[in-house]
Formats: sequence, structure tokens, C-alpha cells
Amino acid sequence: MGLKMEFDRITSLPDDVTENILARLPLKEAVRTSILSRKWRYKSERLQDLVFDDQCVSTQSHPTCSFVNIVDHVLLVHTGPIRKFKLSRKETLATRDMDRWILHLSRNPVIKEMIIEFWIGNPYNIPSCLFFCQDIAYLELFRCLLNPPPSTCKGFRSLKTLFLENVTMAQDVFENLIGCSPLLEILTLISCDGFTNLKIDAPKLRLIDIIGVFVEFEFVDSLNLVDASFDLQVVVDQRGNCSNSGNLLRFFDHQLPHIRRLTIKSNFLKYLSIGALPLKLPKPCQYLNFLSLDMNFDKLDEISTVLCLLGSSPTLQELQILVDPEKDHAAVGEVESCLYDNYNCAYTQLRLVKITKISCVQAQLDFIKFLLLSSPVLERMTVQPASLDGFSKLVKDLLLFKRDSRRAEIMLLDP
Repeated sequence: MGLKMEFDRITSLPDDVTENILARLPLKEAVRTSILSRKWRYKSERLQDLVFDDQCVSTQSHPTCSFVNIVDHVLLVHTGPIRKFKLSRKETLATRDMDRWILHLSRNPVIKEMIIEFWIGNPYNIPSCLFFCQDIAYLELFRCLLNPPPSTCKGFRSLKTLFLENVTMAQDVFENLIGCSPLLEILTLISCDGFTNLKIDAPKLRLIDIIGVFVEFEFVDSLNLVDASFDLQVVVDQRGNCSNSGNLLRFFDHQLPHIRRLTIKSNFLKYLSIGALPLKLPKPCQYLNFLSLDMNFDKLDEISTVLCLLGSSPTLQELQILVDPEKDHAAVGEVESCLYDNYNCAYTQLRLVKITKISCVQAQLDFIKFLLLSSPVLERMTVQPASLDGFSKLVKDLLLFKRDSRRAEIMLLDP
């Protein structure tokens, strides 16, 4: 009797509550609730979030066929709007099946979020009907091919977040995709190919994260960009094509006026260091409070580029540097001279510094000494060597370095 009353109590819950419960279950389990009672029979057919992944099927002799049947069944009996559709598969699927599902979704007027991931097999060629999902606000594609959209398509008018990994598309497709997404706020590109010029015209863009190899790099409109991470490989053959103004000046000139967090990985610092380097940028980075760099100490121009960024960031509070210990052979005198030109700089808000993978060469030690003497409010500097070689000498040197901040403490991490 008690069990029946408890079951009736669950059955009598308001529709919005039961929908919330079903949304938190794996799709396979949510569909199974249709056998509980007459009242539950059609509840799973109104689920707004549809996630089809490996959890949808149990281990069987023909899991792919079972997966296709599940997706077909759910989409066939589904009623009402679909808010989210995720298809993530580690098994090969027939293109005709995927095309059929996306065509069905393109006729759903209010789908907001779409995620398509294929982990093995040939990249999936996205059908053109995807571009007619005008209300998509979040689009994530993994291992796909993107073709030009139909001429009648006006772009993703509601798209705010775009995540592309291992996606192949032509130059005009990329530029049209970005240019025809007027509300785009978050852009992530990881190992995409088919285009070499990274031209981004997205006036509402707030966050960008890019990993890849490109020849040209340009922001047309980035006034709202506040968080940027660049893991870009320099195409060395293009170094001679840079203008006399220098890449650092071109990169920051009218492009990142409101940047708050900036991450520079791989050898993108090499790209920024090409050409003329001022002691400070003409227009300082007034809002930059976090800076993370992958840095080598074998090139004086890269050290000068970092010093220019530090001197042009009056509100910088946190600095992280990852050192490549295999390339640090800069002449000591050159580094000392470069640092001497900046000794009048004071990083008045820098509080946290973390330097990892140092190899304890003199150029690195001089740079650490410089930071300690130029940071009057520094609270903590964390240092991690690349190996145990010279560890005891590093400890001794760091203890002897003078500090402009009385509160500054130095922490050493094991390699």
C-alpha cells in the first residue's frame, strides 16, 4: 500500500517537475519510463534535450544498428520542441542515417543547441540543411566537413557559441560562417584546416580560443573581446611579408582595447616579436589583469616583446610563464641590457607570478630578479624547475634576490 501511494505521489507531480526529472536521466532510461503507467507513457516523447551517445545502447553484437534504431524511434515519436540535440558516437554510422536526422531537426523551429561528434571513421560531411536551423545559439562540431551554405541561407542569426574541432572548410565558408553570425560571443577553433587566413569579423565576440596553423591573422572588429587564448604556429616562410610596423603593434592596434585575459601559447610569441618593437604600446592595455605566456629565452626580441606587454599593462595582476628549457641560450649581456632599459618600470598591481620549467640559466634568473625588483605589491612568486639539476643553486639564488615588496614570498615546486 505504501509503495503504491509513493508511486501515485510521483505520478501526480506537475508536468514541469517530471520533465525536469526525465531530463536528468540518460535518454535510454528516460524512454523506459513510458512503461510505468498510462500517465507516463507519453512524457518521454516531449523531452526537449536529446542526447544520443554510447550510453544509449548496451553491449550487443550489433550496437550500431541498435543505436540507429533508438535515434529513429525517439525522433519519430517525439512531439513538441527540441531544445538540444547531441550526437556523439565512437562507432561508424552511415551517412544516410545522419543526414536523415539532421534534415528532421532542420524542420524543428526552436532547436537551440546542437552538438555533433564523430570519433572514428571519415569526417562527416554536414548537409546544407543544417544552415536552416536559424535559432541555434550553441553549435559544436567535431571531425566534420563544412560546405558552402545555400544561397538562400542568411547565416546563424542567433548563434552565440561556436566550437569547431578538426573541422575542414574553405576560406570563404569560414568567413561567411563568422560574418553571418552577428550575435557570436564565444569562438573556439581547434586544429581546423582548409583555410589559412584567420580573419574574424565578430563585433560581439567576448571570448576566443584558437589552436592551429595560419598564415594571416586579423581581427576586423573586436571591441568587446575580453578573454583570448592563441596557440598559433608561426608560418616561418611568411615572416618576410610582415609590415615595418611590427606584428605586435598591428595585433594590438585597435584590436584588443578591452582585453582582460590573454594567453599566448606555442610559438605565437615569435610571431608577435617580428618587426619593430617599442618599449611600450602606443595605447596601453588598460584592462588586462591576467597574462599567460609560452616563452623562450634564446631570442632577445621575444624577451623585449614580453617586457613591452608588461610595461603596457598597468592593471596586470597575474602573470604565468611556461619556459621551453631546451632553447635558452641567450647571451647574458644582451638580456641584462634589455632588462636595464626597463628597470624604471613598476608593475604596481602585479600580485601573482608563476614561472614553470625553468632550467636555471642566467637569463632566466636575471628575468626573475627583474620581476622581484619591479613589483611593489607582489604577494607570491611560484617557481618550478624543469629538472633537479641545479635545484640547490636555484634555491640559494632565489633566497638572495632582493624584493621590492615586503610581502612577497617565493614558493618552489618540485620538477
